[in-house]
Amino acid sequence: MNAPLPTARFKSSPEDFVVDEIDAYPATGDGPHTLVRFKKRGLTTDVALGRLATALGVDKRACGHAGLKDKEAVTTQRISLPEVAPEAALALRWDDLEVLEAARHRNKLKPGHLHGNRFDIVLREVSDVPATLAALAAIGRDGFPNAFGPQRFGRDGDNADRALAFVRGEDRGPRDSRDRRMLFSALQSRWFNRLLSARVADGSYQVPTLGDLLKKHDTGGMFLCEDVETDRARAARGELSPTGPMFGSEMTCPGGEVLARELSVLAEDGLDLERLRPHRALGEGTRRVLRILPTELVAEEQGEGVVRVRMTLPKGAYATTALAAAVSLLPGRSARDVPQPNDGSGIDSPEPTFE
Repeated sequence: MNAPLPTARFKSSPEDFVVDEIDAYPATGDGPHTLVRFKKRGLTTDVALGRLATALGVDKRACGHAGLKDKEAVTTQRISLPEVAPEAALALRWDDLEVLEAARHRNKLKPGHLHGNRFDIVLREVSDVPATLAALAAIGRDGFPNAFGPQRFGRDGDNADRALAFVRGEDRGPRDSRDRRMLFSALQSRWFNRLLSARVADGSYQVPTLGDLLKKHDTGGMFLCEDVETDRARAARGELSPTGPMFGSEMTCPGGEVLARELSVLAEDGLDLERLRPHRALGEGTRRVLRILPTELVAEEQGEGVVRVRMTLPKGAYATTALAAAVSLLPGRSARDVPQPNDGSGIDSPEPTFE
């Protein structure tokens, strides 16, 4: 039996969780949209975007963002605003929201249009600093399971169950297509986590198996594992990792026993790929890497019971998941006591996604 993880206090204040979005591309310098980089504290991305849109007199629905960022944090990120002069955006400032940059761009910013995120995190009340530092060093070397965190599944944790009900025809589901897509993404995430948990348990989430679809970390290219010995050596060097299913009717499938294992995840809910075809508009399906290899991970003791962690993660990866592989996270007082807003739709936004 594995020894219990050390404990650590997480997000005692927003300044203990700093996130900087890494752009996928620069602004073009011309066009009908303005890319605005801002810093926020104690706000969700949605609230910050809405405040900026209202102040500048634009329709919030016409604005764009590359990814959502955590509320109980200090974060920087970009959004796009239509038909807004950069100078007007730069003139805005609140105590908890500051516009840093603004430049013209040709297109609306879309989800996923980012390279990754840099994190600067302070853990407090760490019960075993040496063990924590050793575990974080191992994560920097070997990576960590790329699980979706609980925030992906809504405040009450029931978004996936709600999606399963309408996918199986037991419930009509929400009318709004955006809400339906978000619920379905939670269900896809639960299926992925279920497969990942099984492969973590048998030690194969980092190790290529015959029939796996493998993803190269440098280029994102994907190919079928046919030479197990060669691919395992490459995985050990951090060049590639196995992928898991984000199920949809058009998802690229692995081969052999790997496919059978993945389909058993759907079978647990009485489904197969064919039954997902009517829901193609909610998510055609894709592959997600089972292992994340952080870059620039540095962990150091900064006072009694205090550990500071800096790392860079690719889009779609959760810093909380990386930390949870090393320590058992105890909620900070501010993160625990501040209620989360709801937009009135009855659908809990999966904040943060870092995508």
